[in-house]
Parts: sequence; C-alpha cells; structure tokens
Amino acid sequence: MLQSLQYSIDVIRDEARHLVQRGSVSRQQPIYTLCKYIPAREWTLVECELEASGYLLRDRISDLMGREDWDND
Repeated sequence: MLQSLQYSIDVIRDEARHLVQRGSVSRQQPIYTLCKYIPAREWTLVECELEASGYLLRDRISDLMGREDWDND
C-alpha cells in the first residue's frame, strides 16, 4: 500500500531554508524553483499547501522563509 505524504507549510519552509543554506537556491528566486528539488509526484501537494497558505509560485523564496535570526549580529 502506498502511503500519502503530507506537506505542511512548516516542512516546506524548512526545506527551503535548507536549500538556501546549502547554496542550491537563492532567497531571491521564485518559490517555483523548489519544484526542482521535490519529486514531481509530490509537487502538487506542495503547490496546494502553498496556495492554502496564501503564497503564489512567483513569490520569492525569502517571502516563504519569513524572518530570519542571525547569530553573528
């Protein structure tokens, strides 16, 4: 039996932060860029969660990540 994955907005934010920290994506790129790093069969679930949370795919990844705290300030 196949198990359906659930993507909460917090999980999507964490994944975006991880990709930014690794340097795979930039904060200035559109959220749509994340589809390269999420399996195609799961992208629809991610897209629905983003829409339900008020995000557009053209919004910047930095909008999704929200406020960031810096330790070295």
